Amino acid sequence: MAEEGDDEEDKSEEPSQKRLDEAVERGDVVKSIEVSTFFGLAAATAMVAWLSSGVGKTLATSLAALIGHVEDVPMDRAGLSAVYLELGKAVAMALGLPLLMFMVAGVVGSMVQHRIVWSLEPLMPKLSKVSPLGGLQRLLSKDSLVNLVKGLVKIFIVGTAMWMAIRPELKRLDGIVAAEPIGILEITQRLAVRLMTAVMVVMAIVAGADYLYQRQRWLHRLRMTRHEMKEEFKQQEGNPEIKQKLRQMRQARSRRRMMSAVPNATVVIANPTHFAVALTYEPGMRAPKCVAKGVDLLALRIREVAEKADVPVVENPPLARALHKSVEIDAEVPEEHYRAVAEVVGYVMKLRKQKR
Repeated sequence: MAEEGDDEEDKSEEPSQKRLDEAVERGDVVKSIEVSTFFGLAAATAMVAWLSSGVGKTLATSLAALIGHVEDVPMDRAGLSAVYLELGKAVAMALGLPLLMFMVAGVVGSMVQHRIVWSLEPLMPKLSKVSPLGGLQRLLSKDSLVNLVKGLVKIFIVGTAMWMAIRPELKRLDGIVAAEPIGILEITQRLAVRLMTAVMVVMAIVAGADYLYQRQRWLHRLRMTRHEMKEEFKQQEGNPEIKQKLRQMRQARSRRRMMSAVPNATVVIANPTHFAVALTYEPGMRAPKCVAKGVDLLALRIREVAEKADVPVVENPPLARALHKSVEIDAEVPEEHYRAVAEVVGYVMKLRKQKR
C-alpha cells in the first residue's frame, strides 16, 4: 500500500498522447455508468410517451381476434402451435421497436463517451480480481467511498425530483379507482411520463458531472513519472521518421531565424548565382560576424531579402566561396580572411557615409 502511494506521488507528469492511445487500444477508456443510464432512461421515456398506445392497440387487436374465435381453434398440437406462433409475432412486432430503441440507446451512450474499441483485454482473467486482499482494497478504496456518496446523493436528488413532479397529481389520484380501465391507463401513462421526464432532467446533470469526474480520474490514473516520459521520448527519438521530421523542423526554424537577420546585415558577399554570405559589423566588434549563408536558391533568397532592405550586395566570387566554406552562422570571420573582408566592409562604410 505504501509503495503504491509512493508510485502515485511520483506520477507528476500529464499523460502523453501515445499513452492515452495505448490505453484506449487495450480497452481502458472513460466510462460513466450514469451516462449510459441517462440514455436508457431517455429511450424508456420516449417509448412510454409515444409507443404505449400503439403497443397496447396491437396486442389488444391480436388478443381480441383470438378470443373472439377461440371455438375455431383446434385443440391439437398443430393448432396450438399456430396460436402460439401468431401471438409471438404480435408481441415481437409490438415490442420490437422499443427493444431496438434500448439497444441504440446503449450504443449511443457508449459512443458519446469514447470511440468504439474492440479489445479482449478487459475480459481476460486477472488474479487481482479474485484475490481476497485485492477485493478488500477495492472495497475500502477512494473510488468505493465516492461511489457510495454519489449513490446517496443521487437517490436524494432523484427522489426529490419525483416528489415535486407527482405532488400536483396527488389529489387526482383519489378518483382513479372509479375511472374506466382506459382512463386508468391514460392517467398512469401521463404520470409515468411526467415522473420519467423529471428524473431524466436530473440524470442529465448527474451524467454530465459524473462523466467529467470519470475523465479526470482516468487522466489521473494514466499520469506518468519523469522516468517514463524520458523513456517514451527516447523511443520516439529512435524512430527514423520522427528524427527526420524533427531535423526538418529544426532546419526550418534555423532558416527562418537566419533570414530574419539578413535585413540587419552590413553587407552580403556573393557571386552571381551560387553563393551568398551575409556579414554584420559594428564599431567595437573584434571581427565581422556571419549572420546568414546559403547556396543556389537559398543564396538568391538572401540576395532578394538584402536588396529589399537596402543592404549592399558585393559580388566577389572567390571570397564568397571561401567564406561559405570556412565560417559558420553566428561565428566570426576567420583571421585568414580579415584583410579581404575588411576591404569590403570599409568600402560599404564609405558608401554609407556618401549617402548620408
